This record gives sequence, structure tokens and C-alpha cells, in this order.
Amino acid sequence: MLKRPAPSSIPDSPGVYIFRDAEGRALYVGKAKSLRKRTANYFARDLSPRTRMMVDTAADLEWIVTDSEVAALMLEYSVVQEHQPMFNVRLKDDKSFPYLAITRNEEWPRAVVMRGKKRKGVQYFGPYARAYSIRQTLDSLLRPFPIRTCTNAKFNRHEASGRPCLLFHIEKCAGPCVGEVDRGTYDRHVDGLASFLSGGSDELIADLRSAMSAAADAQEYERAARLRDEIGAMHTALERQELVTEKREDFDVLACVEDDLEFVLVILNVRQGRVTGRKTTVVDRVEDLTTAEFMERMIGQVYGSEDPPKEVLVQELPENPEVLTEWLALRRGSSVSLRVPKRGTKRRIMETASANADEEFARHRLKRHSDHNARARALRSLQQTLGLPTSPLRIECYDISTIQGRHTVASMVVFEDGLPKKSDYRRFRIKTIDGQDDFASMEEVLRRRFGAYLAERAQGPAEGQKFAYPPSLVVIDGGKGQLGRAVKVLSEFDLDIPVVGLAKKLEEVFVPGRSDPIVIDRGEESLYLLQRVRDEAHRFAITYHRKVRSKSMIDSILDDVPGVGSGRKKALVRTFGSVKKMRSASVDDLAKVVPDKVAASLYEALHEVPRS
Repeated sequence: MLKRPAPSSIPDSPGVYIFRDAEGRALYVGKAKSLRKRTANYFARDLSPRTRMMVDTAADLEWIVTDSEVAALMLEYSVVQEHQPMFNVRLKDDKSFPYLAITRNEEWPRAVVMRGKKRKGVQYFGPYARAYSIRQTLDSLLRPFPIRTCTNAKFNRHEASGRPCLLFHIEKCAGPCVGEVDRGTYDRHVDGLASFLSGGSDELIADLRSAMSAAADAQEYERAARLRDEIGAMHTALERQELVTEKREDFDVLACVEDDLEFVLVILNVRQGRVTGRKTTVVDRVEDLTTAEFMERMIGQVYGSEDPPKEVLVQELPENPEVLTEWLALRRGSSVSLRVPKRGTKRRIMETASANADEEFARHRLKRHSDHNARARALRSLQQTLGLPTSPLRIECYDISTIQGRHTVASMVVFEDGLPKKSDYRRFRIKTIDGQDDFASMEEVLRRRFGAYLAERAQGPAEGQKFAYPPSLVVIDGGKGQLGRAVKVLSEFDLDIPVVGLAKKLEEVFVPGRSDPIVIDRGEESLYLLQRVRDEAHRFAITYHRKVRSKSMIDSILDDVPGVGSGRKKALVRTFGSVKKMRSASVDDLAKVVPDKVAASLYEALHEVPRS
């Protein structure tokens, strides 16, 4: 339980404050103009339920003094990004948003639709509302900018065979795989596509028109016709980028709608007067924020990882807009305007963004699955049912997967605040157990997990730690036997962590020191939460087991084929992925990856009829 620090011990200065739990994990990070006045609010009586839960969970409060509010804002962003506190409102990651990307980190860059975490050396454009709209735009642009769109495996196959694919023949790829384009020309295609997607379409089209006129004057009619077609393709792509202003200006629009549980945020990126990116995301309302405070948080998170445009339009100005404006200017390297549009075109664009947010919120309400109140009820119900000392904000579940004791693996999944935290998932290959022994396998996994936790705890906070935080509750997929091994491991390590076993057959919950299981009513949200955690652990274990089994099958076949060493084995796995796909391949297909003689031997081994 957090003891309130003496007010005189807290500086009356700008800075960042951090609430931490008993294990030192950051629960909430905030900034303040006056640390003393701001932190005093958390010890008032009339706190919201969510804030009260955070304060009750916290065991320590620390602060970092800065020399200005701008410095506090910058520090807050970096600390939130580093620790991802569960009680901070956070813009969800970009994993669900499709981008058009150019892989400049590859020898021959390609254009591809990408989701997920942004990668170093890849240039992104968007995000777009739908993946198919990106593909339509890209398809129109491949004629004037014929860069490759194939996977690296496909590129390597055509490079090995010396035969280009269909896209080369229809003039939508310059054919770098077969040496049909030199490096300088290809780089110009890549730079041209990037310039077009960044809003530089007018200059490119003007240059093409001049080249077309020059070709026509020189009676090079085929070249002029080709340039005309390229201009037409660019216009087709531009039609898919909505023109919203007559002036060629750059700005972003941020609009939101809200209720007691969530915000829906819409961000429109306008470049050269056209909408080049659109992002709509649902943000959990884990803090008690006004619209202005929410906008301040989102501006800090959006532009903490990317440069802002010259102008940012919002529905409502934050309380201290001059601090944010100064910070945005530092991020951009020149002045930035932060304002609420009052009239004209930009006001209409803001209204359109707000209407989009309303529409998305209405759609989201129909399928809301991350309801704060439902999650809070489930966690409280689980705490009461199992008699836990605190709400189980971090739940870890373990499952074993094997077939007759072969390729035995285990999974560890993590739920924080009732939601999966996939970045903390872990998988294990059983190393010390021969044959099928689920009890001993579970003991090995838990010994490795909590042994690693104690080692990292003794080491102190450091980068790259995988097991630094203990769970509030351990769930074992199994009955008394597996639970007994878990209790044994935790006792040996002297860890006071609640642990239960969830048996599949009757959905009974086994707890240490109790002979009869707890039977939770079918309608209880606590049972539904336990089932979700257990099913996710089972899914994750099964997926890993299949991968291990498939790799073992490939190894067992390829190891017996003359001429297949480690390098060729990797190439075959990279190209085909599984034994099934190798079996369905012809000798010619195999010969695109390995020499003809080796391909023939491999084909024979793959189709050998086993003796009776």
C-alpha cells in the first residue's frame, strides 16, 4: 500500500512522476507544471474507481524534476514508450493499419502493403483506410514506376532460373531479377514513386508532359504514347487520393468522440492538399481525461515518433497550447501552428473527420469487446472467487503440448488488465524430460521461468529482460497433478504467488490446500476470463508444437538426401516452407532452388513409398 509522501518532500517544480508497484513496474506516468500540487490530487477521497485502483496497487511514487514544461512533456513521452504503463491512456500501435511501404533496406527495393511494427530502413506512406485501396493505387503507379512487388523468395527463384515473371511482360516491373534494368534507372523509379506518394505529383506530371511533348516533336511516337499512358496512370492514382483544399498545403487533422469507456480518434494526413493517410483507432479510457487533455496526450504520442507538419488542427485546444506548440516546433525543426479551425475549408474537413469518428464509434459499440467495466468486473470477480489479496492485473497461463512424448513444448501467455499482452508471450522446448510426462514438463517450464525472474531481479533493471515481472496469478492448464508441481516450484523459490489449475473436462478450478475444486457458475465473467486465458495458452502451445514437428519432418527427410547441406536446406525451407509443399512441387520447381541432380534425388526421397 502506498504511503503518501510528505508534501514538503515533493518539489514545487515541473517534472514527471511515476507510480510503481511492489516489483518496481511503472503503473502510471504523468507530467506536471508543479509536481507537488499535481501528485496531491491522487490522495484525495473522491477519486474515480480506475484511479483508486491504480493508487491502491501502487507501492511507490517517484519523480524526476525538469527545467521546463516542454522538457517534462518530452520526458513523459519517452518514459511512457519505454515502460508502457497499464494505467496510461495510449495510442494503440499501428499493427492494424495498412501502409504502402518501400523496402529501401533491400538490394532491389520493392513496394509492398505492410502492417505491424515499423522496421528500420523501410519508408512508409499512409496509413490507408483499407488494404485494397493501397493495392489499387499501387497497381496504377507500377506503369510509370515499375519497381518490383514480389517476395524475396519469388525474386530469388526467377533470378536463379533467368526467366522474368508476368509483371515484367506487362511492363509493371523493370525486371531487376534478370538484369533488365541498371541500378541508376531502378533507383530513379523508386525515388519517383516515393516522391509521388509524398505529395510531389504535380512536378512529376509536369516533367512527364514536357518529355511527352519533346518525344512527339522528335516524332518518337511510341515513347510519347508510353509517357501519355504513364500520365494517365498517375491521374488514376490521384483520383483515389481525395482532394480537400485548393491550396497545396500540408496539415494534420485530429478529431475524436468519446463515452465513459473509450475514445475514438481519427487522424487525417493532408499533404499538398490531398488526403494521403487516414487512421482511425479506439483508445481505452484508462484515465479520467477531458477532451482537451486527451488531445494533448494524443499529440504527444503521435508526434513523439514522427515529425509533425507545419499545421496541426484539433477539435479543442489543450490547457497549455504554447507548451505543446514549442515542443512540436522542436520536433519539426521549424514553427508549427496548433489551432482549432473556426471557418472555411479546414472547418469542413474537421467536421468530416468528426463525422468519421462518430460513424466508427457507432460501429465499434456494436462489437465492443474490450469494455473497461466488463474487464474490471471479471478481475474483481476472480479476486473474490479465488480469495486473492489483490486484483490479478497480470495473469500468466502455462500449457504443455506433445504427441506421445515427442517434440514436447510449452507455452506461457500473459494477460494484463484482462487483455492479452502478446509481447510478453514465451514458448519453451522441453529439454530434460524423455517421453510423455506432463507433470515433469510443467515443473521444468516453471523452474526455468521463475529461475530467470529471480536472476533478472537480482541483476536489477536492464535492457533485454524477458522475465522481469512476476504475475499476480499463475494459471496452470491441468488438474491437481500439474498444480502440485507448480506449488512445489514456487515454494522452492520462496515466491508468494497465487496459483490455480483449470481442468478442461468440467472447467473446475483447483487451488492449493483444498481437496475439492471450486466450481464457478457458467455465467460468471471470472470463468469466462479464465477460459480465455487457458484457450490462448493452448492455441499458442499447439501452434509452436506444429512448427517444431514440421521442422523435424523436414530435417529427417533432407538429412538423408545427398548434396543437401545446411545452406541448401535453409533455401528449401525458405522457398517451400513445409514437406507437404515440397511433395507437391515438380522436379523443375525443386531445381530452381538446388542443382538438377540434387533435385532429382530429393524428389525421389519425398515420393518414396515406405516398405511394409
